[in-house]
Amino acid sequence: MTKRWAVALTALTVVAATAGCAKEGSGADNSATDGHVVHVVCGATEDWCAATTKKFTERTGVKADFVRLSSGEALARIKAGKSNAEFDVWYGGPADGYAAAGDEGLLEPYVSANASVIPAKYKDPQGVWTGVYVGALGFCSNTKLLAKKGLEAPDAWADLLDPKLSKDIGIAHPSTSGTSYTALWTQVQLAGGDETKALEYMRKLHPNVLQYTKSGAAPAQMVARGEVAVGVIFSHDCVATMEAGFPDLKVSFPAEGTGYETGGVALVKGAKNPVSAKKFIDWALTTEAQEIGPTVKAYQFPTNPDAKVSDKVVDLSSIKMVEYDAAAAGEAKSALNKRFDAEVAQAPKS
Repeated sequence: MTKRWAVALTALTVVAATAGCAKEGSGADNSATDGHVVHVVCGATEDWCAATTKKFTERTGVKADFVRLSSGEALARIKAGKSNAEFDVWYGGPADGYAAAGDEGLLEPYVSANASVIPAKYKDPQGVWTGVYVGALGFCSNTKLLAKKGLEAPDAWADLLDPKLSKDIGIAHPSTSGTSYTALWTQVQLAGGDETKALEYMRKLHPNVLQYTKSGAAPAQMVARGEVAVGVIFSHDCVATMEAGFPDLKVSFPAEGTGYETGGVALVKGAKNPVSAKKFIDWALTTEAQEIGPTVKAYQFPTNPDAKVSDKVVDLSSIKMVEYDAAAAGEAKSALNKRFDAEVAQAPKS
């Protein structure tokens, strides 16, 4: 009799533990088994990737590692591992890359219970990806260099075409950088959806570009070092560079309207550690996870409405933003980048 009660008590304990997990809204399949590890391809900054994976491990006990890659590189690596997945989760980087990956069947839809608090505009309705932060595209200017040219910090896309800025602008290549693809797709939106007109603008801009970098954040360092006067980057990257000891930098936004990124998180199709991957996604949507950014000088706007917002994060309502449909941008990504290669500039060599 005592033995039967012991068995029953053990069963009740298991049920209670399972119910506790369900209450937290993990949404993961706890009956499955994996390696109790998660391999992340990360499009956020190196410091943010490191801080996030470290905190996840501390919070859950699940080991996490990461490889930091720009959006285009991450997409290429996931595609290369389609038959033998290298990563379990994609975290960080613009959602248009996730949409493109979803179109190619590279991601597994997963609707976390924790996604219910994320506004609809920051997540895919089918659960292919869910947004974890928002960042606005802007200009990062070296005010000293501009003053020597008799110029103010640009506040319009048209300002970047000034001949005085010949070879004095830094921007990444859209094939490798989600930041730069956001800039390219912004031109498409400003042209009323006309890709040809958007590429015409990029051709006009081309003589003023010193080089097309692989990483979208790299132009911030170029501006800080005085290699170029203006960088086209996400504004939070300029703010972080200013904090690193370059107070002469200035952030500005184009009056015509600017694009933005919704940084995503998604489950890679064929992930070898799907349970741990889902746990990571669940946690990435919490306030705890989304409040890590500012601690490592990453000043994006969190998608979880309950997360604290740093006073160094740009007020999105204070700038004019274009409509940015990640699904449409993702669908056009491959063909538009090929046109950019052929009609504007070749991608940077590895």
